[in-house]
Amino acid sequence: MGVVDGVVEPPFPDALWVEQAPAPHPLLEPVLGFLGVWRGRGRGGYPTLDGDFAYAQEVRFSHDGRPFLRYEARAWLLDGDGAPLRPAARESGWWRVQPGGRVEALVTQPTGITEILVGRAGEGEVDLATHTVALTPTAKEVTATRRRYTLAPDGDSDTFAFVHELAAVGQPLQHHLSATLRREADQSTPPTSSWNSSVQ
Repeated sequence: MGVVDGVVEPPFPDALWVEQAPAPHPLLEPVLGFLGVWRGRGRGGYPTLDGDFAYAQEVRFSHDGRPFLRYEARAWLLDGDGAPLRPAARESGWWRVQPGGRVEALVTQPTGITEILVGRAGEGEVDLATHTVALTPTAKEVTATRRRYTLAPDGDSDTFAFVHELAAVGQPLQHHLSATLRREADQSTPPTSSWNSSVQ
């Protein structure tokens, strides 16, 4: 452990995969397939935007031995050749897993939006829908969301699909984002521009 100005590094690191210490809490069993670092590409759109867009995304799920997952996601827009244009959505939060596969999720975005979602996990899927949304005074109006995370049904546990529906700025709940992400073999490798252009 290193010490900087008398502060010791955290003695209880998060685990990114099942075999890593600490052992996962038994309540996490329905969501263990999502542990790790995931990267991929997707497309998005909304009636209030000028058109559809392509984006790349990185998602991380980890735990510290207690019955919740730490969640982090960041995305950046891509041009027609797959090169990064600029940062896009970013968010972080927690999946609190309850008995019977019930999930309570908290997701916070730097745009002034915090979502509390509830849903269920099971059979390789987590389906979450809005319980409530909190907005800062200057945030864009968001009234509801739905998020689905689905591991590949063909037994490929290293791929998951993400679908995000959104109700915002007077629009009803409808499709907003979809992406396919693959688990990174090297959990510590940062994204690079060459990865942006080669990922499928």
